[in-house]
Amino acid sequence: MLKKSALLIVIAGLIASFFIFDLNQYLTLAGLKESVDQFSRYIAQNPVVSVSVFFVGYVAVTALSLPGAAILTLAAGALFGLWLGLLLVSFASTVGATLAFLSARFVFRDTVKNRFSEKLRRIDEGVEKQGAFYLFTLRLVPVFPFFLINLLMGLTGLKTRTFYWVSQLGMLPGTLVFVNAGTQLAQLNSLSGILSADLILSFVLLGIFPWIAKGIVALVNRRRVYKGYQKPATFDRNLVVIGAGAGGLVTSYIGAAVKAKVTLVEASAMGGDCLNYGCVPSKALIKSAKVAHQIANAQDYGLTNTRPDFSFKQVIARVHEVIAAIAPNDSVERYTELGVDVVKGYAHIVDPWRVKIRLDNGSEYTLTTRSIVVATGARPFVPPLPGIADSGYVTSDTMWQSFAQRDTAPTRLVVLGGGPIGCELAQAFARLGSQVTLIEQAPQIMGREDAEVAEFVANTLTANGVQLLTGHQARRFYQQHGSRQLEVSDGDKSICVPYDEIIVAVGRKARLEGFGLKELGIQFDKTIEADDFLQTRFPNIYAAGDVVGPYQFTHVAAHQAWYAAANALFGTFKKFKVDYRVIPWTTFVDPEVARVGLNETEAAERGVAYEVTRYDFAELDRAITESAGKGFIKVLTPPGKDTILGVTIISEHAGDLLAEFVLAMKHKLGLNKILGTIHAYPTWAEGAKYTAGNWKKANSPEQLLKYVEKYHAWKRH
Repeated sequence: MLKKSALLIVIAGLIASFFIFDLNQYLTLAGLKESVDQFSRYIAQNPVVSVSVFFVGYVAVTALSLPGAAILTLAAGALFGLWLGLLLVSFASTVGATLAFLSARFVFRDTVKNRFSEKLRRIDEGVEKQGAFYLFTLRLVPVFPFFLINLLMGLTGLKTRTFYWVSQLGMLPGTLVFVNAGTQLAQLNSLSGILSADLILSFVLLGIFPWIAKGIVALVNRRRVYKGYQKPATFDRNLVVIGAGAGGLVTSYIGAAVKAKVTLVEASAMGGDCLNYGCVPSKALIKSAKVAHQIANAQDYGLTNTRPDFSFKQVIARVHEVIAAIAPNDSVERYTELGVDVVKGYAHIVDPWRVKIRLDNGSEYTLTTRSIVVATGARPFVPPLPGIADSGYVTSDTMWQSFAQRDTAPTRLVVLGGGPIGCELAQAFARLGSQVTLIEQAPQIMGREDAEVAEFVANTLTANGVQLLTGHQARRFYQQHGSRQLEVSDGDKSICVPYDEIIVAVGRKARLEGFGLKELGIQFDKTIEADDFLQTRFPNIYAAGDVVGPYQFTHVAAHQAWYAAANALFGTFKKFKVDYRVIPWTTFVDPEVARVGLNETEAAERGVAYEVTRYDFAELDRAITESAGKGFIKVLTPPGKDTILGVTIISEHAGDLLAEFVLAMKHKLGLNKILGTIHAYPTWAEGAKYTAGNWKKANSPEQLLKYVEKYHAWKRH
């Protein structure tokens, strides 16, 4: 802090001295013209000293952001000639600009980062990708004050060496024009003689040049990427979509809606994982388990507790009935009616414009297409643990068929993995009568949530009969005396957990093999490498959904699908960067956990200043009437501001309640707007209004209220 203060004092002193001693009189066009002969004689007698003094002086003027750099540039041409003047100014201006850049970074960046960390983080991300290009453009156009560019760039994360070389290169054309004008100093009456409309237009054209150059570079890269592939003269399709999950269905629907010719290829069931194995069946199971739990705890509603009597086989049968009821929405018939050519088969990308399709009967044919969207989804990840192949494990994909013929729920069930899927299934099976042990190698379940949220869920699961083993890592599967066993370790000691069934729910892995991606050189590790437009290394091949990340949510896959479809079909005219700013998600334990934006853990990791506003559902009338007052709303806002940084909700219907906050964040509406919105009584949605009210109370203008109190006291007399 002392170093920053000392630097500020030195800079302020130097700037003050400049004006106190009226040095700016020499940095006017009239002053320069009057003194040019005197300076020329001195330079002739002392060339080395003159060059050195001029260089240092120019550096000082630009470093301190003083007025007069343009006059000094003219002086360089008038006093030293075109080439020496150009050399001096080019280096002196860049050195001075870099010193101003570094001073701004040293003095102000930390302060700005602390106050506007989230905005600065996004700016830094953009600067990291395109900073050199934008700086080069700004340097070419003198409409933008160079001193301002120096200072503002210092607040970003742009590397100093990048700032230096881009500045030197970008300022060179303008420097050349001014130095050359200086060689004709006697004929200049004002700076407008240099900065004429024609000259400014020339600079603007120079500014446009990088964009033109960028297009040329893109064209060259495109030719290089496609080298060795023969582009068809005509195309069978505008778009081929691989995978009929959420990403593929929405992509193909949008394509057909705008009258493109689209083929959708799916090797398995329409609707993908969400309909057939994930979202839909799990929520159906969770509902049955919740009803069983309510029956067993009927006293909470003034009734008599009753042991729920049910057939587990019927519960699973209902799950399949729910899938069947929703399936027509994602069916071949519906999408064919919408105008999509739906093909049941296996797709293999032969080259950037050709997709070979192998039908279930073994026949094959190839389609040519303008663009391809890969939306092949993900599958459960199964860790390569010793003995797992003979463990009898199931996953969230296979359990629905594996358990379909069971009359009762598994007696001893192990759930491996304490993420959202593991927690949801553990609670549901415990409520349906299983003795459930949930094993998570991390110190807490629900690892992406705040500790208090994870603790709340852990307590809820424990109350429902789930045994939690956090901080335990699975080691091996084996059988002992005819009983299945899983050995787990907490690092100090190992224990053996007997089980009848085990569900592996440790995450999901993108489906990347078998589609021709590797043969085409499309890069992927855990997911396909794609840019902000969802383009792979081939600009006409896109990826959407779990296969590209960064979120494995059905609604995010559908969100990405719009961008993939729009860019694939209309990217020649306009491309859209996918927007991940406001992504909600819900974990369907009971009560639900829903979140959007930052939580406290993430805010602290990113250095974002925040304050917390809470509202407990124990105070909400509707929650009280339903004996469901557990949980809370937690909103993060910048100190003293109503801008919503993030929201976490634990409650009944938390996923539905979150929508109001998602809308507010998307359209930059603060808590004051929510407070001013009428919410029906008595509803769960009132929780949002009361949370906003708590923020208002915590941020009330105390001093103003004191004056208002005095006003009312005066009115009573």
